[in-house]
Amino acid sequence: MRHLRFILLSLLFGAGIASQAQTNAAQADFDSTLIQVQIEGIPAGKTRLVGIYGDRNYLADSADVDANGRFEIRRKEPLPAGFYTFLLPGGNKNFSILIDQDQRFTLRAKADDIANTMQVNGSVNTDLFYKNAMFQAKQDPEIQRTSELMKNNPEDSPAYQQAKARQNQILDERKAHLDEIYAKYPDAFFTKFKQAGQNPELTYPRKPNGDLDTLAQLLQYRSQFWENVDFTDERLLRTPVVGNKLRRYIKEMVPQNRDSIIPVADELIRRVLPHKPYFQFFANWIALQYENTKTTVMDGEAVYVHVVKNFFTPELAFWDKPENLEKLQKHVWEMEASLLWKKGADVRAKDILTDKERSIYELTAPIVVVFMFSPDCEHCQKDAPKIQTIARNWKSRGVDFFGIGVSTTAEELKTFTKKHGFDFPVVFDPTNRAIYAKYFVDITPELYILNKDRIIVAKNLKAEQLEEVFQREINKLK
Repeated sequence: MRHLRFILLSLLFGAGIASQAQTNAAQADFDSTLIQVQIEGIPAGKTRLVGIYGDRNYLADSADVDANGRFEIRRKEPLPAGFYTFLLPGGNKNFSILIDQDQRFTLRAKADDIANTMQVNGSVNTDLFYKNAMFQAKQDPEIQRTSELMKNNPEDSPAYQQAKARQNQILDERKAHLDEIYAKYPDAFFTKFKQAGQNPELTYPRKPNGDLDTLAQLLQYRSQFWENVDFTDERLLRTPVVGNKLRRYIKEMVPQNRDSIIPVADELIRRVLPHKPYFQFFANWIALQYENTKTTVMDGEAVYVHVVKNFFTPELAFWDKPENLEKLQKHVWEMEASLLWKKGADVRAKDILTDKERSIYELTAPIVVVFMFSPDCEHCQKDAPKIQTIARNWKSRGVDFFGIGVSTTAEELKTFTKKHGFDFPVVFDPTNRAIYAKYFVDITPELYILNKDRIIVAKNLKAEQLEEVFQREINKLK
């Protein structure tokens, strides 16, 4: 995100001598942005103007507020078109505006009810924003009442049906109100902003037996979710709409498993590929959500690997240097071999206690746990007794453990292994060559489970989750 250099002159409204007023008027002729505000009833202090890009807020500007609640934002360089919020002195009041190219306007409101007393002069988009908000605010109490009636009465009751009919009528009125604005101001930023925020109408497809087909409902809803977003309009990235929709689309409308997320994320990123600002934001946001250690989805890093591998290339990732992209590609290459459903690589290194070479592939049990740990790791110290107990209890039931010491020394690892009585192989390679790019570990302890074919069937587990996976895999063998 590029931060602009802010130029701010904080002036008092209606104050100063005549020569100062003349100077202000002369300066105003050259200001790209001049937003003059009075909020009656707020204390003197400082207001902060907060902008948004994607899903991140940033400080766009600030101004001093006088004792009468007056302040102004004055700039030589215009603000980027978008959605902004004024955080007012006192700490508990704020209000928002929509800015496009009309950046010379006045606002006036009362602090005890800013939304319903706002008067806008000179900004079509902010004026429409508040007119729409006021229209909906008048209907909100009745929407709440009808919702309560529907909640407290059976669907087939007259009370429910009457409340539902009235609620639909109110929603139709809201839609008509917006349609009137869209028709009158088809090119206004408010129109693009409001249309982008509208969700598809919910459909109710049925199965042959008459039951609601929830899967078909979801897929249809999801297929229409982005239809009202104009990806050629970068201004929408500077509103809450796009960031909120992206989070809902990826995190709530897609089952949170890697095999569901990857195709949906891939299709969406490719859809915005021609629109560089959206491509940059979508690719980075999705990748970061599933970066190792930042996701609770099992093997969520498979999403991260897929996005980085396919989209963070010198040809596509215009926002970064080739050398940085090369490092990132190397990083996901190191992770790729240990993703779910890959064949677990063999590791051959010297046992820390016997000094003899041991290998994962020499273990004969149908289930193998690869346990990567560091003696200095607090969680490893806490989990070590649990791991030893589980390993001992499941040894005769078809489970072998294979320990790998990382980020340690031979002496530290030997002491730790003896202390906790590990009776399974624990290997160590001070050169790291034995495990490099085989089993990725970012935070210890790390646990991988390999099945009889030595396919990775589970990872990123806690010790408490191991036995459930063991039983699942043993049942498959039966």
